[in-house]
Amino acid sequence: MKIMVINGANLNMLGVREKNIYGSFTYEELCEYIKKNSEFKNKNIDFTFFQSNIEGEIVDCIQKAYNEKYDGIIINPGAYTHTSVAIHDAIKAVSIPTVEVHISNIHAREDFRKVCITSPACIGQITGLGKYGYILAVKYLMEI
Repeated sequence: MKIMVINGANLNMLGVREKNIYGSFTYEELCEYIKKNSEFKNKNIDFTFFQSNIEGEIVDCIQKAYNEKYDGIIINPGAYTHTSVAIHDAIKAVSIPTVEVHISNIHAREDFRKVCITSPACIGQITGLGKYGYILAVKYLMEI
């Protein structure tokens, strides 16, 4: 199974930004946590990780997942979840099962974070469960 894990704006700053919200783990530690999680040992999952602060690069990555025949996408668009019609449209265009993940509970934060433009294009959204949300997303993609 091939899974593309896409992280958007400011996720490269994990471990630096708002540790009280996002924790002290770095982006690299997040990727290792997903890749080496014991729940996926011997499951033959090929993970590809991508992070960008640039909306168009995220769209390109979603299209790459289509062209390279990925089985699933896990996306944390960061703040782009609240603003990006382009990412929404890219997810819809490729018809790859996509789960949106947010480390923090965006629905318990500022009002502007309660509006999600990208999540309606996804098969589900996991929010507020920290880095474990990514694990749950992988497990769900394995089930469908």
